[in-house]
Parts: sequence; structure tokens; C-alpha cells
Amino acid sequence: MKIPFYKFESGREEHSNVSDVLDNEDIDQVAELEAEFASYIGAKEALAASHGTSALHLAMLALDLKRGDKVVCCVNAHPNVPEVVRHFDAEPVFIDIDPNSYNINLNLLENYLEANQSKKLKAVIITHIAGNTVDLERVYSMAKIYDVKIVENACDALGATYKGKKIGSTGADITCFDFSPHLKKNICTGGMLVTDDDEMMQRARLLHNHGIVKEEDALEYIYEVVDIGNDYSLSQLNAAYIRAQLKKQDKNIKRQREIAHTYNKALDGVAHITTPQADSEENPFFLYVIRIDKNRDSFAVDLRNAGIQTGLYYVPLHLLSYYKSKYSLRVNDFPVALRAYQQVLALPMYASMDDKEIKFVIDTIKKIAKTKV
Repeated sequence: MKIPFYKFESGREEHSNVSDVLDNEDIDQVAELEAEFASYIGAKEALAASHGTSALHLAMLALDLKRGDKVVCCVNAHPNVPEVVRHFDAEPVFIDIDPNSYNINLNLLENYLEANQSKKLKAVIITHIAGNTVDLERVYSMAKIYDVKIVENACDALGATYKGKKIGSTGADITCFDFSPHLKKNICTGGMLVTDDDEMMQRARLLHNHGIVKEEDALEYIYEVVDIGNDYSLSQLNAAYIRAQLKKQDKNIKRQREIAHTYNKALDGVAHITTPQADSEENPFFLYVIRIDKNRDSFAVDLRNAGIQTGLYYVPLHLLSYYKSKYSLRVNDFPVALRAYQQVLALPMYASMDDKEIKFVIDTIKKIAKTKV
């Protein structure tokens, strides 16, 4: 049996939506997706982008990020987080993690904000690792005290909730989503930016298409450029596909939570394995991350040899050559993230996993664990 890390499913509705585009039906799939997504999240407006990274980059434009500005982020994040900051010749500031959630350590974040109050400190990017939501009430309180913007990177958290509200509707200045998380070989790509701030959304929409504006009554080919933007547009084909997927999101999350519960119950107490400390009522479990107390890579190799693919979230940013060299970072500068990186492993998780596949993963883990000393 071979168990992929992730499997992208499609059905009749996805194919029907795509056929509408190919048949040149008079449906603006992108506009429909934006409206449906805003409704699903509970946000005022949503703006579709070509992928999650472009949504994050557009968020930096909406914040009017400039050279020399600083943006705080977790050292445990995908490289696209500091990357979009560096594209403005601004500076990412890394903070170590909480050992249980793998999210940014809020005590360390508050200490940094207190000690480094400056007009150059523009924003904090909060990444909800593996769907584990950060204590957002505390984050928003810090934002008011220290006058910084909060951008939530919800690439793992589409459908996740915080105190009953979906991420994207809880009070961040901007929230960014990714429909093709972690290169899981999804069949389509796309991203989304949501905000209730009219001014930031207006700026994002302007720069979303090269800073082009058109007079309402002018000829179609007459346009003006009023700022420097780029092309962040989502294709009609991808929007059509994502629209169908969005309707299944809550159903898929329900199944993923069932799988996570099965994993939790079966792996509890297994030697060398620690199951995730996550809220089963709020986490969508697009990732299921365990800790292996020794020989993680050897464990992963054994799983691969048995036909089970795994993932790693993430390589801490201070271990990557660019950031290590650029900011003279040392291996032990972020000890909690370093320790987690040496132990974490994400197991296969997708809504279409059947009980036989889940049992195979569990039985294989138990078998391998017995060989480790």
C-alpha cells in the first residue's frame, strides 16, 4: 500500500465549473469566488490572488512597506514570509517559537515590541502553524499598545476558528490564505487576501493590476497608471475550481478532525511519539504533526520505505543560507525552533483517506517505533 502525504480530490462540480470557463459562459468566476469566500470567512471583502505568496506580497504593498522598515515574524515559517519583506528591502525580525504549538512565542514577541518601539517597526506577521491558532486577543492588544499592524498568514488555517470565529474575521488588519499549501501537488493554485479596512483594500485592489485605473464611461482600451503595482490576478480556471472546493471545505475539515482523533487515540503512549497539542474543535487539521524524540530522519526513511510519505514544517529560517548569512545568525540563536525542527514530522492527512489507509499508517508507525531504542 502506498499512502501519499496529500491527495487532491475533484468531482462533478469542479469539472462543471471548469467547463463553464472553457465554454466561455458569461460568469466571472473570480468575482464569484471573492464574494463566496468573504461570506464563508465572515469578512467584509476578499481579493483573489494568483497564489498565497502573491497575497502576502500584496499585503505588504497595502501596508505601504518601505526600505528599512521592520516586520516581525516567527522563525518557524515558510520562506515566503520573510521573502516578501525582503523584496521591499525591508528587514524581517525573527522570534523563537512556543514549544507546544510551534507558533510564535508571544512572550518573546511582547518583549521585542516593548524594547524596540520605532516608526520603522511596521507589522507582525502571525503564521498559524499546522492550523493551531495563536492567542489572537493578546496579539491584537499588543498591536494597539505598540502601534503595529497584524498580518495573519493563514496558509494552514483555512476554516480554522478562534473562539467561534473563522480566521480572517477575528480582527487582523489583513489575513492571507493559500489554496495550494506546502506544494502538496494540488491541481490548482490560488490565494486570497481579506481585510475589513477599506483604505487597505482600496490600495490592494489598485496595485493588484499594475496600478491601472479606467474611467467608468471611457472606451475599453483607455487606461491610466497611477502607481507601481504588479499582476497578482487569479485565472478564471483556477477560480472556478476553487469555488467548488470551497463548498466542500467544512465537510473535509470534519473528516480531517475525525482522522486526527483516530491518530491521537492510536498513537497515544507509543514509544518515541508525541501527538500534537491542538484544539480539535478549532484546528482544521490540514497538517497532523507529531514529534519523534530521536532519529526523526531515520523514522521518516522507514516510513517512506513502507510506502508512506511524510512532510516537515518547517526548516527554521535562521538555518537557511540566505538569512543565516544576511543577518549573521547562529544555529543556537533560536533553540526551541531548532529542537522542534529536529523532531517534528507531518503524517499523511486528507479527507479522502479511508479507514484502511489510516490503520496502515498507524500500524506501520507502531511497528517502526518498536525498532527504535
